[in-house]
Amino acid sequence: MPIKPENISRHELIGLRAVIARSSNQSLAGTSGRIVDETRNTVKLSTRKGLKVIPKDAAVFRLDLPDGSIVEVDGARLVGRPENRMKARTRRW
Repeated sequence: MPIKPENISRHELIGLRAVIARSSNQSLAGTSGRIVDETRNTVKLSTRKGLKVIPKDAAVFRLDLPDGSIVEVDGARLVGRPENRMKARTRRW
């Protein structure tokens, strides 16, 4: 299944370019880099200034997908172990 804006929460995020569009922590807003690791509650970004650990529930991520499209995802939708999140059924609107 190709990665699309509709199914982003069920895919692997590692390797995607990300920008923190908004965050409850103002020092994180605007941070950009490539996602190198993901845990249940955090995403690790490789930035020009080194590795940054971003709490998922405190940020809105702008992700560049392989097909060239850009999608904004509320980090709260991404909270959970990556392997469990991929198996979970998502509700369609």
